[in-house]
Amino acid sequence: MRRAEIVTAGLLALLSMYIMWKSTELQIGYIRGQGPGGGAWPFWLAAICLVSTGFIALNWWRGTSGPSQSDEPFLDSYGRKMLVLVGGGIVGFVVLTYIFSMYGAMALFLLYYIGFLGRHRWWVTLILATAIPTVFFFFFEALMRITLPKGMPFLEPFFNYMNTIIY
Repeated sequence: MRRAEIVTAGLLALLSMYIMWKSTELQIGYIRGQGPGGGAWPFWLAAICLVSTGFIALNWWRGTSGPSQSDEPFLDSYGRKMLVLVGGGIVGFVVLTYIFSMYGAMALFLLYYIGFLGRHRWWVTLILATAIPTVFFFFFEALMRITLPKGMPFLEPFFNYMNTIIY
């Protein structure tokens, strides 16, 4: 656990620095009359994450955190199994985005994650797997005016109908 804590903190610090560097391609400060620049949120959130990883490293060095005092392995057999099941579900979600759209892939992922992995009641799973993508659709398409991936053309009539509700 001790090694895993500092390695994870180091990787998160590197990722934070990369996001900060990449977000400077856009304006990160306040633009008069417009508001925050396009890179402001990613830059400052990554900066907060970088500072947080510094505190994690400090606690690791001082030995004050639980993982820094532990000699146990980072993942036991159950942890490895969950990593494969959840990680595989996320990879499946990304692949299904190109076929069934962001919203369809989200619904399928929620069915898998809440119903299969979480073993919740199927009526709860079905309600959440339909309600959450629907809310996201109206949030992104209507309020934010951001179009997320729509997947294969056979879904076009469905999204055309959903857009008639918006406009």
